[in-house]
Amino acid sequence: MRAAQVLMFLAVVTLVVGGIHYLLWARLVRDPAWPAPWPRVGAALLWALGLALPLGMFAGRVLPRPVLSPLAWGLFLWMGAAFVLFVLVTLGELARLAATALGALHDPARRQWFARALAATAGVGGVGLSALAVRTAVAALTVRTVRVPLARLPPTMAGYVIVQLTDIHVGPTIDRRFMLELVARVNALRPDAIVITGDLVDGSVATLGEHVAPLADLRARHGVFFVTGNHEYYSGVDAWLAELGRLGVRVLRNERVTLGDDAASFDLAGVDDWSAARHGEGHGADLPRALYGRDPARELVLLAHQPKAVAEAAARGVGLVLSGHTHGGQLWPFSYVVALDQPIVAGLHRVGETWAYVSEGTGYWGPPMRLGTRAEITRVVLARG
Repeated sequence: MRAAQVLMFLAVVTLVVGGIHYLLWARLVRDPAWPAPWPRVGAALLWALGLALPLGMFAGRVLPRPVLSPLAWGLFLWMGAAFVLFVLVTLGELARLAATALGALHDPARRQWFARALAATAGVGGVGLSALAVRTAVAALTVRTVRVPLARLPPTMAGYVIVQLTDIHVGPTIDRRFMLELVARVNALRPDAIVITGDLVDGSVATLGEHVAPLADLRARHGVFFVTGNHEYYSGVDAWLAELGRLGVRVLRNERVTLGDDAASFDLAGVDDWSAARHGEGHGADLPRALYGRDPARELVLLAHQPKAVAEAAARGVGLVLSGHTHGGQLWPFSYVVALDQPIVAGLHRVGETWAYVSEGTGYWGPPMRLGTRAEITRVVLARG
């Protein structure tokens, strides 16, 4: 990521984090008017945590992994907990507005009691939901089987299995141990092909190479394929593409390959991430290039990190698009925010004559937490239909 982009990102993060922490301080510390010394303690703690988040993101680019990893766990856990508290406090605001409209808060003593009740409810609820979210995120991965009927699939290829991995985000809190377990789980599914639809890493090859190395042990009859996600462009994309090639992973950059043999086969295409052109010279999604010269009578499966690619894919006769990027929202109700940016948040959908499957992700980004979503290994079974 360029220096200007980093500064802009940090500025936006600081404004958002500052606003959220101000609201948390106002509703959890100031308004309830807790007895001394709790207001001072709560204010100091909230402002310290709020300042630590943007500073921690900057420090994460320079600190060695042994120092960064425990720091990241603490900061990311607070990031997720702060979001949960923000949602609960916002719901409390609706309750406050309703009570005010009904004339129930005209008395100062009653207003203080109500403020304390809301703060206590948000605090207890925030701790409970955050613990549940952590437990869900670190639980064993779900294997989700998705059956997709494709009209142009050769009859003899019915039952063909593609295992999709996406948004693993190997980084400060996801390491080699996770990858070793993931590879073993995937190989046990005996896939015909394995596809990784972007956002594999959050860090450089020098920092994370040993943690990604288990990908070399993935086994599939027709190989392992990869397309870039936006996070590869924050992490030294060209170095990662070379490293993946060394590990035996075929990177598809606006190109396609044939899976199967002459008598029974289909096309697998892959495009760069939707945002790639903004991040690196020579990068950028180019579906016409990937499809150039193809036989329209043959079935085609497209790998594209962001669901934004689905509309163009449908217009060009793609049979199935496999995407990720959204994490399904990761922490409810963030899925509603994701829906403002992406046409599909999660699951199997039909767009014209094209099927699109958007995975909720195999890892997580930032907080090691999931609320209302689950990390998945997707087992896509192709059918004739």
